[in-house]
Amino acid sequence: MTPVELSRTVLRAVRRAVDDGELVVAVPEKVQVVPPGPGGRGDYATNVALRLARPAGRPPHEVAEILRPHLSGVAGVARVDITGPGFLNVTLVGRGTALVTEILRRGERYGYADGPTGQVVHLHYPCEVRAAVTGQVLARILRSQGNLVRTSCEAPLDPAWAGLLGVTVDAHGTPGTPAPGVRRVPQAPGPAPAPLEIKLRPVPARQDPTPLGRDAARWALLHPAPHDRPRITEEHLVQTEGNPLFRVQYAYTRAMALSRNAAALGFAAVPGDCASSSGGSGTLLDALDTYPHALAAAARHRAPDRVARHLVTVADALLACLHTVLPLGDEKPSAAHRSRLALAEAAGTVLAGGLSLLGVNAPTHL
Repeated sequence: MTPVELSRTVLRAVRRAVDDGELVVAVPEKVQVVPPGPGGRGDYATNVALRLARPAGRPPHEVAEILRPHLSGVAGVARVDITGPGFLNVTLVGRGTALVTEILRRGERYGYADGPTGQVVHLHYPCEVRAAVTGQVLARILRSQGNLVRTSCEAPLDPAWAGLLGVTVDAHGTPGTPAPGVRRVPQAPGPAPAPLEIKLRPVPARQDPTPLGRDAARWALLHPAPHDRPRITEEHLVQTEGNPLFRVQYAYTRAMALSRNAAALGFAAVPGDCASSSGGSGTLLDALDTYPHALAAAARHRAPDRVARHLVTVADALLACLHTVLPLGDEKPSAAHRSRLALAEAAGTVLAGGLSLLGVNAPTHL
């Protein structure tokens, strides 16, 4: 069961409780399920009981007790616990299998919206290297979430850095009406959302980033939050654990190498439940599971750094469990090895997709 499916399952549980007369509330349009926070348990948690408590006129914990039996008997749900003031914590059957299968099915588009939202966004920014790189990447992230995006800057891009860094823009000059061909695609009856005008002004770097080369320069500009000044130093070029970009690219190359080595040993990836039980894999599953939330948050807060930082989280979690993937010595490949390989390939897929959004290379070899 994927997070989207679980969210729908929780909504159905609320609807059944309302239909049975146990709750007198309006059924919400959607509910959020996220990995449990401190003190939580299981695979996912939802605060739906806390949201419904006031309109239902009941304590949150009592609302959670009403909803729990409607969730517990659902196929794919192994257990439902109540923690804190009324959080519903759900343990799924085969969480690792469903998540890894979903990532490998969707490929680098994992975390993308299912279709256009109809929202038109116009990004405008100064003709400055960090603003231009940030605007280009934010446009990609917004498009991944179903927005129709046009970019413009105050003057033509300087080819001295635009060509090297691979930066492009749709138009330059004073913002005007949306570009021809950009049209709204409403997904529901009613008027389309008004075009959203966003002016980006991230803190510029003090130094010229181009001596770092395309990958390191883009990372140096994108990894800090927009309100922080980027550090343009050679630390972005060193191949050590202290360099987040190196860890992300190295983790991707290791995931690709695992697939090649497994093929040489005569086995391939097969998603399976044991992926979630091997050492360190739970942390990696959590990082992969929350990647769509990171993309959505980056779009909502106009902050590409959230994607960059999440890729570091995925890379570190993957590097911590690489040693469990391949058989050791005379050990024969087992179902556990196949499922761990599938998990590693899913992590590599997420890393490649995130790096692509940032305009940074995902190298096969380092």
